[in-house]
Amino acid sequence: MNTTPASARSASPASTLDSSAARRFIEETWDRSIVPTLVEYVKIPNKSPAFDREWKKNGHMDRAVELIAAWCKQRPIAGLKLEVVRLRNEKGEERTPVIFMEIPGRDCDDTVLLYGHLDKQPEMTGWSDGLGPWIPVLREDKLYGRGGADDGYAAFGSLTAIEAMERQGARRARCVVLIEGCEESGSFDLPAYVDHLAPRIGTPSLVVCLDSGCGNYEQLWGTTSLRGLVGGDLSVEVLTEGVHSGDASGVVASSFRILRQLLARVDDANTGAVVKDFHVAIPPDRQAQAKVVAQVLGDEIYTKFPFVPGMRPMDTDLVELVLNRTWRPALSIVGMDGIPPTASAGNVLRPKTVARLSLRVPPTMDAEGAARRLKQLLEADPPYGARVRFDYEKAGSGWNAPAMAAWLEGAVSAASNDYFGKPAVYNGEGGSIPFMGMLGAKFPAAQFLITGLLGPGSNAHGPNEFLHIPTGKRLTGAVAGVLSAHAQRPRG
Repeated sequence: MNTTPASARSASPASTLDSSAARRFIEETWDRSIVPTLVEYVKIPNKSPAFDREWKKNGHMDRAVELIAAWCKQRPIAGLKLEVVRLRNEKGEERTPVIFMEIPGRDCDDTVLLYGHLDKQPEMTGWSDGLGPWIPVLREDKLYGRGGADDGYAAFGSLTAIEAMERQGARRARCVVLIEGCEESGSFDLPAYVDHLAPRIGTPSLVVCLDSGCGNYEQLWGTTSLRGLVGGDLSVEVLTEGVHSGDASGVVASSFRILRQLLARVDDANTGAVVKDFHVAIPPDRQAQAKVVAQVLGDEIYTKFPFVPGMRPMDTDLVELVLNRTWRPALSIVGMDGIPPTASAGNVLRPKTVARLSLRVPPTMDAEGAARRLKQLLEADPPYGARVRFDYEKAGSGWNAPAMAAWLEGAVSAASNDYFGKPAVYNGEGGSIPFMGMLGAKFPAAQFLITGLLGPGSNAHGPNEFLHIPTGKRLTGAVAGVLSAHAQRPRG
């Protein structure tokens, strides 16, 4: 991709928007309105349905929807229509709601879809003193608390970018904004909404998603790929009840040791390398991007993580670390059952161990096929005849961006220079956004701007998550610049 700074090229369409005026308005709106509203949003424990089965009864999701919808309705954008859409599933149960907004275009008969989500990950342990998932804390230029950066700010940033254009009378396409409530659970409710809203969504030529990450806070980062995810529970049973370990050990195999044997079928305990069943050929252009990222970030590729003293990364080659994180499979154990806490652990050979597995798979791999293969590997020929079962709940495929059109590449570069003062960088992300694969299949001709502000230390899903406010402001401006360029692009 062309990484020549915009200042070295001919004038870009993105520069036709008065970026100085847009910047002033955006910064004022963030300080005066967005940050205070996000503070209230952080207080709401609207966990995704996978982590709150009683989400409807508890009412936190509805509170978050009401807060965001009320803010959006107040925006002075001509023709803005907002609806909270609520569908039911085949059992008659209410699906998580969607906020859907439509904004007519200005001198442009085209459509842009802007996407975000408002559901959150669970609490997680390990928050620093004075911080907590539902305790908003403003410290320096950061807002701490769950969900502000992932991805509560998306609705606010999207509408503020559009409002900045509205104030200048800038030409732009019709915009539809979709904010879902199920992303952290794999977006299982979203296909029904996309089908239901299809006539109103239309056929977008550009999709903007603000749920991704950034390698640093100094420039605009475009996401070019996302890994898929297979998640499920591996259960190993050896007894019908626990027994004295002094009596049974050496006769009855430990369920934990059998678990280790089974996991060794998937990855190498010494290197972390996953078996070849879950690999794909990495495209040359993505390998080239990884080299650029390694040059831009250097050791920040791994120093951003809170390693304990003496701990080192899995490879010394920075390019390999980038590819490991974006295009290679990786297995994590994210939870366990059947093991008592150490304070109450007696000398008992336990009857059962259950591990929740999270297998990240390459962007172009079919996740459903990967899930079936993982189940085959784990359940075949169980050691000692143990009762082994793998039940997967999540199997979401990843996404690899289509080739970037010249106009979008120029617009992203110009927006990065206008609002960040540095050229844009492109990289894959190791996480998943299920909606992107869905949209890529539904709108194969669309261009994609996938970006976000989850940068070094922001720690989405973990303790001490924060939103970097200056990046939120710059990112909002960059979106406005790209929307302006989109409306003015050559159309053949």
